[in-house]
Amino acid sequence: MTILIIATLLLILHWSLEYRRHSRNVASIPIRVHVNGTRGKSSVTRLIAAGFRAGGLKTIAKITGTLPRMVLQDGREAAIIRLQGANIIEQKYIFRHAAKEKPDAIVIECMAVNPVFQWITERKFVKSTISVITNSRPDHLDLMGSTVQSVTMCLANTIPVGGICFTSEVAQYHLLKKAADARNCKISRPDYIEVSPEDMLKFRHIEHVENVQLALAVCAEAGVPRDVALAGMQAANPDPGALRKYVIKDRGKEIHFYNVFAANDPESTVYIINMVTAELTQATKIVILNSRADRLFRSQQLVDAMAKVNYDYLLLTGEIPDKVEAYALSHGVKKEKLIALGQPLTDKVYKQVWDLTDKEAHVLGIGNIAGEIKYGAQIVAHFKHKIPKAKKGADRG
Repeated sequence: MTILIIATLLLILHWSLEYRRHSRNVASIPIRVHVNGTRGKSSVTRLIAAGFRAGGLKTIAKITGTLPRMVLQDGREAAIIRLQGANIIEQKYIFRHAAKEKPDAIVIECMAVNPVFQWITERKFVKSTISVITNSRPDHLDLMGSTVQSVTMCLANTIPVGGICFTSEVAQYHLLKKAADARNCKISRPDYIEVSPEDMLKFRHIEHVENVQLALAVCAEAGVPRDVALAGMQAANPDPGALRKYVIKDRGKEIHFYNVFAANDPESTVYIINMVTAELTQATKIVILNSRADRLFRSQQLVDAMAKVNYDYLLLTGEIPDKVEAYALSHGVKKEKLIALGQPLTDKVYKQVWDLTDKEAHVLGIGNIAGEIKYGAQIVAHFKHKIPKAKKGADRG
């Protein structure tokens, strides 16, 4: 019994010393930006870090999105290897590494979904000076509550005490402001920042104006001039999950493939599909919905969302196409629009798209990019490598 008590006391002492060391690491970095929200976190994290670097701030960034990455001070990227899956303790090790580099700023994407873990991540690990909440949309409802209001209050857990918060959220802004006011935190919605269509065309991928406005607002708060920050953002590498288009010309047919896998909540997915297909009249419109065995509910949400978009065919790929097909048929999707493929060699998916195309097709990959064999990523890679190498540099992707 005595040994157990001593071991417990030693463990508590170790934890206390470890937390004190972490707190010193955090305090050594003057600007700490914590990026949260339903969609766009990875992109906004990269944009802010790029703007900071362009403005001369030594910056470390950590992205949790499609592929976990650290972006170093010179813009190079280092993969984060996870032996036992994602865990918020990871943020402690990020700060330990970052503090050794003595940066002026760290920009870190929130990796927690559970509201308790979001609170712990902010209050105990990041202790941000600037908070960013991109938007609030219905997603992860099994963990964050059944309404968009409950999702908003979960996201508000990363609003700091006595800091400043920037958000693009409009509909739920009043809830975020209420939480910010309670913590003596200034909150702002930077839709007043002018970003022209010409500015957006200079990005190498399809970026959202709201993301750029948010990033510019944060850079301005840190003292980086707008034009300097914007130029840095336009030159930076996009997130692997960023919205991209690949144009393939093959045997008299033209196929436009859009990587929309990062936008896997229903509202974002509908918005992007409608944005892409709004002006299309003659082209074939094909949606590829990739599923994961542990994300059936998300696939069902996306099937429901298809009622709000205009498409000709819905191809079901991934781990559970039979379950997704059964759900789609029982919820009004016409059988002639559904094609369940599962996880064949990706060339079969491409061949199916080519066969369905008359002269021109616009194909949108949605759902889960990962899974046991990362089948969504394999689909993206297959379409991407169908582009002739000489033309890849000219494509916005």
